[in-house]
Amino acid sequence: MSLKSIKEIENNRSELELVIEKAVFDAEVMRVYKKNVVKMNVPGFRKGKAPKSIVEKMYGSGVFYDEALDNLLPSIYEAAVTESGIDTVSRPELEVISIDENGVLLKAKVYTKPIAEVSKYKELEVTKEKIEVTEEDITKEIDAVRKRNARTLTITDSAVVDEDDTVIDFEGFVDGVAFEGGKAEKYSLKIGSKSFIPGFEEQIIGKNAGDEFDVIVSFPADYSAENLAGKEAIFKIKLHEIKRSELPELDDEFVKDVSEFNTVEEYKADVTKKITERKEKVAENTLEENLIDELLANTAVEIPQPMIESEIDGQIKDYEYRLSSQGGSLDMYFKYTGMNMEQLRENFKGQSERQVKTRLALEKIITSENIKANEDDLEAEYKKIASGYNVDIETVKKSIPAENLSIDVCLRKAVDFIKENAIIK
Repeated sequence: MSLKSIKEIENNRSELELVIEKAVFDAEVMRVYKKNVVKMNVPGFRKGKAPKSIVEKMYGSGVFYDEALDNLLPSIYEAAVTESGIDTVSRPELEVISIDENGVLLKAKVYTKPIAEVSKYKELEVTKEKIEVTEEDITKEIDAVRKRNARTLTITDSAVVDEDDTVIDFEGFVDGVAFEGGKAEKYSLKIGSKSFIPGFEEQIIGKNAGDEFDVIVSFPADYSAENLAGKEAIFKIKLHEIKRSELPELDDEFVKDVSEFNTVEEYKADVTKKITERKEKVAENTLEENLIDELLANTAVEIPQPMIESEIDGQIKDYEYRLSSQGGSLDMYFKYTGMNMEQLRENFKGQSERQVKTRLALEKIITSENIKANEDDLEAEYKKIASGYNVDIETVKKSIPAENLSIDVCLRKAVDFIKENAIIK
């Protein structure tokens, strides 16, 4: 038995006294001696042949203790935690009290998982957004598809209008002097993109291909180039080309080209359905977030800092994965934002605290309501994950233990329980 005693030294922090029996410790010390003696030079003995007592006399009696403890402690500590029944949320702070004829006595201080006090989780009052799909919503959705299927025309018989694509030469002058970076030829500029100084693009509207003209603007006071900040500039422009997107007509032929439907009416009905489903999902997610807000307002719990730090670690790991999937990295992110790891961790702190508190509150509800995950629940969740990642369900089962999945299923059920028992207006 490795656990000698346990006591709570402060809220959510316990101290365990651990014992390693002398015979066990001595055997491990001997094993470490045999492993290391071959590398030791002891005068009067061939390499690897010096007796343990001679090595200890030369290097100190505890020469093999540290490695022996490192080897034994993981299993000893795990057994003690299991025996104690506590739920740890941090690595232990270990202290060796004594090593003598009684074996090894150690103390391990560790943070434990708190139990949340939830004063109310039934009849939480929230408001759900009423779903309404307008003609504007439908038109916007369909126009986006029309734009993706538009053809580009070169315009020669009319002037520039908003959203036209233009090809221009430009050169900028401040106080009559051309400035660095203010010149380009055959530059493609979409009108309305706001990629130039405010007022620049607007002055191209109304001009025709072949026109040469001046554009007068003022650089913003906070412009990055200090020599130009707040200054008035004159840009000499030559407009080479005007290109405009021509949207296809919304008719039955267009519908057949872009969908599985045959008529505009069928297509609009399907667009309406999809917008409704999308808005319903957003409203449902917002409802759940508001329910969680209400739940947390009725939850009291003191969260140990290691739990928050661990959640931050996970958030950063997920963020790093998302960056890498887009061809980026944290180093690149830090370079372009000027942030560092400490600042990034601080950014994730509030979100992480909320996540931990939410989980603790839901776990309390799971216990109070005896919520469990049955075989059908687990099978459905495995199928959902397999479908989402387009992999075989057996592969998912091998990579995600049922015990871990069961926790996630129960957390989801707890949220559903709150929703089912809420007062939703």
